[in-house]
Amino acid sequence: MPFRWLEDVAIADIAFEARGETLEELFRQSALALEEAMVDTRMIQAEQIRILNFSDEKLDMLLYDFLSELIFLKDTDGLLFSGFDIKISKEGGTYSLKAEVQGEEIDRKRHDLRNDVKAVTMHLLEVTQDEEGWKATVVLDI
Repeated sequence: MPFRWLEDVAIADIAFEARGETLEELFRQSALALEEAMVDTRMIQAEQIRILNFSDEKLDMLLYDFLSELIFLKDTDGLLFSGFDIKISKEGGTYSLKAEVQGEEIDRKRHDLRNDVKAVTMHLLEVTQDEEGWKATVVLDI
């Protein structure tokens, strides 16, 4: 299961749990969950590409920065995304993420818009590894 919605976590927010065998897959599934909270991603075409780079010593903060940037691009440039090519590396104690994200500008006539996500919250934010791979818990402010 790539991601699932978490019920009863917050009343005015949307929460999800994402999973991936690798960190790259975990971040991709988290990005898809974020975008699915906002729009039917099947309708998003890869008309524009953005390159995103982040680094942090903590994986949860790296995920926070990555997802927050996707929200920022929605708010400032009117962009929604459905394609995510992600590479994560670790050097010393620092994780680095490079992502190529593909999407397009919001078209209210063609896109099935859902929720206007305002932010990723710190509430319950977590990235962990277990016997099944990687797991993230994320709460979105709507």
